[in-house]
Parts: sequence; structure tokens; C-alpha cells
Amino acid sequence: MGKITVETCHIEGLKVITPQVFGDPRGYFMETYQYRDFAAAGIDQIFVQDNQSASRRGVLRGLHFQIRYPQDKLVRVLRGEVFDVAVDMRKGSPTFGQWFGVVLSEENKKQFFVPKHFAHGFYVLSEYAEFAYKCSDFYHPDDEGGLAWNDPEIGVRWPIPEGEEPILSEKDKNRPWGALTAYMGNEA
Repeated sequence: MGKITVETCHIEGLKVITPQVFGDPRGYFMETYQYRDFAAAGIDQIFVQDNQSASRRGVLRGLHFQIRYPQDKLVRVLRGEVFDVAVDMRKGSPTFGQWFGVVLSEENKKQFFVPKHFAHGFYVLSEYAEFAYKCSDFYHPDDEGGLAWNDPEIGVRWPIPEGEEPILSEKDKNRPWGALTAYMGNEA
């Protein structure tokens, strides 16, 4: 397992992965995913789909989750820098409703493993960012769920400059506060 370093946080299941980077005057090489190394680190998922998005500075995507077809996600930034967040939505979890955030960038090359039953989102810090992620289940458009990015019940401290508003999709603009509490009453 010498090719990656894995950090855990106060929320069980979330992991920040730093790959070993081999550099020389030509540039660098790194393995972004190698099943045996990840399985040895406790990330023993089979990923079935890769996704990629591009966003400009100030875009906030999230906080999204899948309801009946939850996904494990392994996320990273190819270009630029984002503040990436996961919110624990596991019923009965001692950290239910708590969030964790990490800066992912092309410079630090860190990846963030977000298990099933977490809401996920990110805010773009650089002028432009390309974001890539692996998923353990296929995308089901009719299975989307979301939490309000600014729900005081969750209290994510996004690094949004004072006086600025994030750029949101119409769906994310209209997410109601209190959805996390409402989620407790539904079966996932």
C-alpha cells in the first residue's frame, strides 16, 4: 500500500487519499486508482461509472445524494481548486448531520472518498476547475436528492468571499431548509 496515504476524519467512512507522485524534469506520474491499494486502505468498492465536470470560480454544486441507489464516490480535481464537502446522512450514525470539508486541487492531487448515504458538494475556489469522480452505481436521474447548501441545520462553512453569492443551478437554488430532518423520516 505504499503508493497512497490515507487520512481519516472525525466522521467514520470519509477518507482523504494522497497518491505518491513521481516527478522528474519531464513532469510527473501517479496512479490515481489502483484497486489493491485502495482495498488495503478499506476502500473496497467496485466503481462502474466515471464523471467529469468543468466549472468557473464561484460555482457551488451540491449538496447532492441518491435516494434508492446510493453511490460511493471517489472524487478529485484535475485542474484548479475546490472546497469539497460531505454531509453524513446515515440514519443512526453518531455523526448524522455533521459535515467535513477538504480542499482538493491539481497541486495537492488529493482525492476524497465519500461513502454511500452522504450528501456531497463542492465550491470552486480557482478561476476554473475540472472535477472528476468515480461512482459505485450508475446514475439514475429520477433518484436525485439534495440539501440546501446554506441550511443552518447543517452549517457548512463554505469559503465564499464576503459579499459574494455562489453560482447555483436552479435545482440547488430551490432546495428547502430542513431537508436533513425530513430525510430521517424516509427510508433510503
